[in-house]
Amino acid sequence: MRLKINKTGSFKHSKKYLKLINEADVYDVAIKSPITFAKNISAKGNNKIFLKREDLQPVFSFKNRGAYNKIISLTPSQKKKGVIAASAGNHAQGVAYACKKLRIPCLIVMPITSPDIKVSSVKSFGAKILLDGDNINQSLKTALSLAKKKKLEFIHPFDDPLTIAGQGTIGKEILEDAEDYNAVFIPVGGGGLLAGISSWIAQNEDNKKIKIYGVEVEDSASLLEAIKFDKRVRLREVGLFADGVAVEQIGKANFDVIKECVDGVITVSVDEVCAAVKDIFEDTRVLSEPAGAVALAGLKKYGKKIKDKKLLAISSGANVNFERLSYIVERSELGENKEKILSIQIPEKPGSFLKLCRIFGRAQITEFNYRMADNDIAYVLVGIRTKTEESFKALKIKLRKSSFKFNDLTRNEISNDHLRHMVGGRNNQDINKNSERIFRSEFPQKPDALLNFLKDFGNNWNISLFHYRNLGAAFAKVLIGIQDNQENGKKLEAHLKSSDYSFIEETSNNAYQDFLR
Repeated sequence: MRLKINKTGSFKHSKKYLKLINEADVYDVAIKSPITFAKNISAKGNNKIFLKREDLQPVFSFKNRGAYNKIISLTPSQKKKGVIAASAGNHAQGVAYACKKLRIPCLIVMPITSPDIKVSSVKSFGAKILLDGDNINQSLKTALSLAKKKKLEFIHPFDDPLTIAGQGTIGKEILEDAEDYNAVFIPVGGGGLLAGISSWIAQNEDNKKIKIYGVEVEDSASLLEAIKFDKRVRLREVGLFADGVAVEQIGKANFDVIKECVDGVITVSVDEVCAAVKDIFEDTRVLSEPAGAVALAGLKKYGKKIKDKKLLAISSGANVNFERLSYIVERSELGENKEKILSIQIPEKPGSFLKLCRIFGRAQITEFNYRMADNDIAYVLVGIRTKTEESFKALKIKLRKSSFKFNDLTRNEISNDHLRHMVGGRNNQDINKNSERIFRSEFPQKPDALLNFLKDFGNNWNISLFHYRNLGAAFAKVLIGIQDNQENGKKLEAHLKSSDYSFIEETSNNAYQDFLR
């Protein structure tokens, strides 16, 4: 989704950042990151694509800029007592690195779900770590409480003028590069990076033509919601895949600036982010973390409708857990629109497979799963690599002409996250199948997450299906079948809403109906 921002035309809130950015002291800990031409990405489209390489910073993200600029401004008394921060990783590293440089005591509160690579990095800078909370919001509450109790200076990850100014030095470097960019794309979590860069670029008289876009992941689009309602909105739930931008509410100071300086916000899917991670690797040989590739994913989406433009994306971080790579690789094919997933119904009789395979012809089959439904029909789950959208459309026409019924499951979350990885099949028990309801959820990646859910669930309902998939990240994907014999189902829905996890019902999902019911 792309949403235009009707800028106020005033720089009431952003004017002060010109001075703050100009005076920002960041280069004791940060480099002037290079801007590289992405020749491989550019070759795939009709525009010239550039990457601002913040993944090359000493902490492998841009966060050292804002953290250092804030911490160095503290009074001697504040520095002596020390600082505290809450972060899932990149801000924590920025704060820890700054404190090591300035020899300041440092305590970081991190969610227990934080990636190991980021926890280890923070420790290597000499910071003390407290693992507390399932998510950043819980860690934040703990950090604020400790800051008050221990009289430590709290270093906010994004909603602070000096932090914003530190990140804004990137905007200054972009204009110093003197390249004639048409648009700049910036990832959005809390909005500190977007506010800093946009305040500098938008207020430069010689660069009014540069469009500025914030890019968010669809499942954590706090800026998009704030623009829709013209006020900051707290998201009820936030997707955890791109943990570096998983923020439930845009910062206040940041939102004030964004409304004055930013042209629009673009949302991207997890699959599109994974495809962007692959793109960055192919051009730079650097493995971007998901949040680090968000801006490029938005750029690619924007660039499909234009040509002959110079577009710049911030490659904002490269702190990726190695265990997450398999999931990224798997979903990148979908994000690039190169793989399609079909559920095809075939007659349960000799020759059906052969007839179907003849339709596929020389198309590359990436996956083929078969499940007998009854004596008359069977369902086949097929993964197909397609060169173009036109070739896929032609294949679907052939299937229809041959009287094969099918469902396109390419964007189906149950299919992509669960069905392709499950062992089992249909429910052939004598129980009432109509009583089974299917839900998907995300559990935090901690030892007692599943146990706590089952304890809370109790003995009121029978679990008829369960699939838990560890993604090597801060969370796991869960698919659960529950037998609910109550007429209106209100009791079950109320119970799930009261739990610590968010559930989405998928009982009518084609993937479930074809292969699991």
